[in-house]
Amino acid sequence: MRIDAHQHYWKIDRGDYGWITPDIPVLYRDFLPQHLEPLLNKHKLDGTIVVQAAATLAETDYLLTLSESSDTILGVVAWLDLADPDYRNHYERFAQHPKCVGFRVMIQEMPDANAILAPSYLEAFTYFADKGIPIDLLVVSHQLTPLVELLDKVPGLHAVIDHIAKPRIKAGELEPWKSQISQMAAHPNLFCKLSGMVTEADHDNWQPADFLPYIEHALEAFGYKRVMFGSDWPVSLLAASYDEVVSVLEQALPQTWTELERERLFGRNAKEFYRI
Repeated sequence: MRIDAHQHYWKIDRGDYGWITPDIPVLYRDFLPQHLEPLLNKHKLDGTIVVQAAATLAETDYLLTLSESSDTILGVVAWLDLADPDYRNHYERFAQHPKCVGFRVMIQEMPDANAILAPSYLEAFTYFADKGIPIDLLVVSHQLTPLVELLDKVPGLHAVIDHIAKPRIKAGELEPWKSQISQMAAHPNLFCKLSGMVTEADHDNWQPADFLPYIEHALEAFGYKRVMFGSDWPVSLLAASYDEVVSVLEQALPQTWTELERERLFGRNAKEFYRI
């Protein structure tokens, strides 16, 4: 099974997406399964993991309902606010839906990422770690210090880092991202999505070579059994077409990789991580 492990759908008139404005015309329209399915067919992808794109419970309900009418939606990653005292009940309600495969914590949006080390967050992460619930972690490279500490405090967390932790690709910076990725990858339950890279580069002037050191290090640190392909479509359209996103990753893969290694990157790892 070939899977795009990270993409989004939205309807603008729902009003959930305050970050998508008319000033971003490439994104300011509806993106739904019928718009992506031709591209999935072109790249022989069987389906996708749809990830929340708004910090509302209502958007997750919408995505779960949308999944009922699309066979290509293999799973939905919900939104959850771990600072909400009622977070367990919210997740249990989502989890009753057969296509809910986990939830995402939007560390990226936190004014201070050290909040994830507060006792209430540690309690919540430990609760989900004990249950083995898949968690997506949306984080920016400058927020990795508290995430490294979180993983040391909750080593059993069954989680995946979205967008290779958003390194400063446009600036060509590798450290301290590179060292911190290595530290985090030492936790065997942690995975990494090779997604969201084109939007961290120069949107108008990137070259495939810009991504090579980042992809190479993620593959070296996590190994072929803990990485996933994700397009981050349609956000990726800010910098590249779907075809270009796939091509960037394909060009960066080691020539020595076997079909088994490619199979794991392009679907099997996501299938196992999200228990599809």
